Amino acid sequence: MTDIATPATGEAPRQEPQEGPGTPRRSYARLAADESREDYSLRYAPHSFRRWSPSTVAGTALGGIAYLADFAIGASIVFTYGFTSGIASILAAATIIFLTGIPIARACAKYGLDMDLVTRGAGFGYFGSTLTSLIYASFTFIFFALEGSIMAQAMHQAVGLPVEAGYLVTTLIVIPIVFRGMGALAKVQAWTQPVWIVGMVLPFVVLAVESPGSWSAFGSFTGTEGAAPGFSWIAFGLGTGVALSLIAQIGEQADYLRFMPARTEANKRRWNLAVLAAGPGWVVIGAAKQIGGAFLAFVALEAVGKTHALEPIAPQIEALKPWLGTFALPAAALFVIVSQVKINVTNAYSGSLSWSNFFSRITHKHPGRVWYIFLNLAIALTLMEMNMFAALNKLLGFYSNVGIAWIAAVAADLVINKRIGLSPRYIEFKRAYLHAVNPAGFGAMVIASTVSILAFFGLFGRYAEAFSTFIAAGLSLVLCPLIAWLTKGKYYLARPNPVNGPGVEIADITATHTCAVCETAYELPDIADCPVQAGPVCSLCCSLDAECGDVCRKEPAAGPVPLPMPVVRAPAG
Repeated sequence: MTDIATPATGEAPRQEPQEGPGTPRRSYARLAADESREDYSLRYAPHSFRRWSPSTVAGTALGGIAYLADFAIGASIVFTYGFTSGIASILAAATIIFLTGIPIARACAKYGLDMDLVTRGAGFGYFGSTLTSLIYASFTFIFFALEGSIMAQAMHQAVGLPVEAGYLVTTLIVIPIVFRGMGALAKVQAWTQPVWIVGMVLPFVVLAVESPGSWSAFGSFTGTEGAAPGFSWIAFGLGTGVALSLIAQIGEQADYLRFMPARTEANKRRWNLAVLAAGPGWVVIGAAKQIGGAFLAFVALEAVGKTHALEPIAPQIEALKPWLGTFALPAAALFVIVSQVKINVTNAYSGSLSWSNFFSRITHKHPGRVWYIFLNLAIALTLMEMNMFAALNKLLGFYSNVGIAWIAAVAADLVINKRIGLSPRYIEFKRAYLHAVNPAGFGAMVIASTVSILAFFGLFGRYAEAFSTFIAAGLSLVLCPLIAWLTKGKYYLARPNPVNGPGVEIADITATHTCAVCETAYELPDIADCPVQAGPVCSLCCSLDAECGDVCRKEPAAGPVPLPMPVVRAPAG
């Protein structure tokens, strides 16, 4: 069967693997089987596919943060809460995002896993992470819509294209790139980087020369909403909540970091630097962009008014006018369009991965990552047509409560639980070895996000409302290790992994087994021993099996399955 990835039915629960040539029990649809497009969307990224250098992976990942939503978010925060409280909230959020991003980035790069697979093994369980797949998917289409709105505004300014038509153009333009996967994304990010760098730096150079007193005036700005001068704790908490909506960006960085080559003695310095820069390091640039965007909007405020000052295209034009004159408009439009293409190919790509993970577990089918591109873009286009840009602060403030509860729980597991022995020291992502739900991470996230959302809507008073995201982060960080301790960590592994788990001697991690279902060879980390198939099964075939009854996890008598010796690749050269 080739239309969808589903197993053939059989009368007996236990099937012997086929020997010799024949028809595989599962064959994937053409798009799903083409890993040049799929990019191992539901799998461990094998070493044989990680053909890029650390610097190339890092450059591609950082190219994806070219977005101008940072400009709009920073301007919105400072316009609402004033310079002092606004800048403090941007820096506080950046610190939290950086610290929680370090362990996640290292885990994704080390184990060749995306955010969903890391979440499975870092305290959430096999089905527990389906909820986080939805959280992550919502991040990608919310920010696709936000970035698409900014791009549509630029096209309206440049050529008079109606904004509603611009939304459709911004959606369609990314499809051919995202369809082709990581290889195409890497090329687009590399080719557009010089234009983006010039466009990013030039407005600030112009203002430094033509309006050197703007920064000092910006420092005394109290916003446009009547905020009191100086620092306000309420404003600080609310502003931090808006800025923390970007915390799930580490998932998009991880979608690139999983292709980092193996860390060796020869490359460990470059590897560590690349992972730090491309993982949590994105927020350093992001915070600078938020502050810079707020500054540009402040300078343009008198000329264009509050509404247009919050749209990145207008401040760009005003900043460039002293040097470029009538060419300021096309130059600013080009910069905005390039920036938004760079980020929205990443949003669409990451969204397709997240939806694939979600639906494969719910439906036991995998038609291919590329089909979910259209689902993600359809939702994003709907949000754009509903003018979500007008409700920016409220929408992002609400989202950040859920996002930070999830990310903080994963970070707590990686930093605390794994180091003190409450959690296995490696990331186990395969269904065959995981409980359906692990209360340590999943429970921590649900409790933390529920309490923080109630606080966000004012149930516990004004200060709790302002600091709802801090409540979410604090509860997740405390509850994840606490629940793991109370349950003695027993919900992390349903059974030991005899293929590549701790204590298993492995001469070469790149050695392969041939899956007894799809008859394709995969490296050891992607293989599970299956008592139903009486042999090795790859992680995706394991996920898609709707008939095995989870015998391997529910019936201890099944025991581990002796596997043949893995095939080791011949050394290169």
